[in-house]
Amino acid sequence: MEQNLRVLPNHFSLPRRLSRLSELAYNLWWTWNPEAQMLFSFIDKLLWERLSHNPIAFLRQVERSRLNAVTGDRNYLDFYDRVLRNFDNYMKGESTWYKRTYPNLTDKQIAYFSFEFGLHESLPVYAGGLGILSGDHLKEASDLGMPLVAVGFVYILGYFAQRITEDGWQETRTQVLKLDEMPVIPLYDEDGRQMVVNVELPKRTVAARLWKVQVGRVSLYLMDTNVATNNQTDQQLTSRLYTSDLDVRISQEILLGIGGVRVLRKLNYKPDVWHMNEGHSAFLVLERIRELVEQGSSFDEAAAVVRKSNVFTTHTPVPAGNDAFPFWLVDKYFDHFIPGLKISRDDFIKLGSTHSEWGEQFSMPVLALKLSDQRNGVSELHGQVSRRMWQFLWPDLTEDEVPISHITNGVHTGSWIARRMRLLFDRYFGPDWMQHIDDLEMWSQIDEIPDAELWAIRRHLKRKLVTFANERARRAWLSNSIHPVQVIAGGVLLEQYSLTIGFARRFATYKRANLVMRDIDRLLRIINNPSMPVQIVFAGKAHPADEPGKLLIQEVYRMVKDSHAGGRLVFLEDYDMNVARYLVQGVDVWMNTPRRPLEASGTSGQKAAINGVLNFSCLDGWWREGFNGRNGWAIGDELDHPDPNQQDEIDAASMYDTMEKEIIPLYYANRSADNLPNEWIGMIKESIRTLAPQFSTRRMLKEYMSQMYLPEMESETEPDQEPVENR
Repeated sequence: MEQNLRVLPNHFSLPRRLSRLSELAYNLWWTWNPEAQMLFSFIDKLLWERLSHNPIAFLRQVERSRLNAVTGDRNYLDFYDRVLRNFDNYMKGESTWYKRTYPNLTDKQIAYFSFEFGLHESLPVYAGGLGILSGDHLKEASDLGMPLVAVGFVYILGYFAQRITEDGWQETRTQVLKLDEMPVIPLYDEDGRQMVVNVELPKRTVAARLWKVQVGRVSLYLMDTNVATNNQTDQQLTSRLYTSDLDVRISQEILLGIGGVRVLRKLNYKPDVWHMNEGHSAFLVLERIRELVEQGSSFDEAAAVVRKSNVFTTHTPVPAGNDAFPFWLVDKYFDHFIPGLKISRDDFIKLGSTHSEWGEQFSMPVLALKLSDQRNGVSELHGQVSRRMWQFLWPDLTEDEVPISHITNGVHTGSWIARRMRLLFDRYFGPDWMQHIDDLEMWSQIDEIPDAELWAIRRHLKRKLVTFANERARRAWLSNSIHPVQVIAGGVLLEQYSLTIGFARRFATYKRANLVMRDIDRLLRIINNPSMPVQIVFAGKAHPADEPGKLLIQEVYRMVKDSHAGGRLVFLEDYDMNVARYLVQGVDVWMNTPRRPLEASGTSGQKAAINGVLNFSCLDGWWREGFNGRNGWAIGDELDHPDPNQQDEIDAASMYDTMEKEIIPLYYANRSADNLPNEWIGMIKESIRTLAPQFSTRRMLKEYMSQMYLPEMESETEPDQEPVENR
């Protein structure tokens, strides 16, 4: 197995006393440990903020005088030593949850494949929820000590930076990543040459160089085709995330699946479990079968072996949202590959064939479902939707019998909780409370926290959000690149203590960002009530090819800059993980309005909940499981209305009524003598008590281990009923 690489102690010409800052910078453990982040920010806070909290760029640019100053600061050096001791104890720790719970499985290995990984804003190779979930999965696997290794891509052009024009149109700006200023480590072979894997595409071989990202104890390997031996087109294969070009898309998925298997083989990993996070990496099953056929197995024998060790997680609740390719394109890209499987072309096509409104296609989820023993959706409702959607693969089974279970998504608490909230829990739960995040009994102690202390932190976090929005608007105004009304739209009139609602996510049409604007007059009466004002902060991106999503942003933005809104509607452009942290920590209410049942899970509201923000959402995805009537509010009902317009009308009416009759009065009325909204704070405590343990990646990873990974590690029985061929 590839050994952990250590960056040379003086990689940045640091003072010897601070040499291990370089080692820390290249391990993303610092991203979920505030004290480690403070080691950098204490040196030069303004530079740290300007460089988007990127320690590699920071250490390259920080002035030597700043480093010399902290080298002579005894308090800083004591702090430095303490953080590094904590880091060493974490990395070398032997008494991890995994080793204590599964001492007989310490030689096992789990491989995790995903198209994107959202680990931190300094590594922008993610687009949205799927990537953030993947990043949180790796961080929690590290915390639990699970033997997990991950594979993905580094996208040289990242995702995209967003700019909103005065008219509200989303413009995209390409970000060319400077890998030497990012926490990625290039891999070299024993001869000092750049390490690559090769994958065959039509009439050519494409090379992908390898990079490593260290995520605590977990290694993530990323591929990049920007290699001189590739032709110019192939050099751009991994430059962009989520292209709409089918030739590029199938090439990327071949590279991720087939190339990803070859990456792990090259690095001497021998996974016992292969976890496909969504269907993008499903071609890995074909490469693993090919390996066994090459060793003498028949296709059926090889497929049975491979199936036993595969886990497939689906995130998409509608067939049209799943990757599928026309047969002619599959023929083009697999004509050279099929003979190695020793099956016919027709039998190969049957592995993924499905009918759709566009005719017959080769479906990546179908391939993954047919060749995995363990399959799951990402919430209870999504599990039901998935069983109904894919039942045709098991025509002899009832819908309830379809072998697709569910594990509801969670969030990595350490990555998303505000530092002051973490310190508050340290005082009342004990300094090791994060080792027991999924312990329901521990969270019952939240009633011991005085209302005044909890409310003081909530007010502090809102002030931080308001200051953040103000400063962003100020910088944009100073740049002389925006219209004056955009300064207002950017949040300069936000008030520190008015009820603040957050809505931030990908601007897909089913998420209905404009639902709150269905009755403009009613909305304006709500937000402009002089005795009980409300402000709503929007953020989010639409995929560059999603024209309806961009039109939705434009509709929202035009309303945001309408003078009748009085600056109480705000849009924060260029949504990323940094903006997300300010929002999920700083607003009072987190609003989510998906058209049920199209939200597979969602996790942004879970991040908000651990910070004392109350959820106000449709009963879809995770909130259908989390809502208990006392820990937030529901929008609409649990019915799936066949007429979208009718559903929008019903949900909008429910939203306005709940805001006017419940949320706003509860926030402003019934204040105590010391001006505390005790009933509101009581709801915050109920929200944290019930949601923090249930919707954490700690609970999620333990369920993946017991329900998905363990059966694959210990399986000596026959696999469950296989799906029939889709004829």
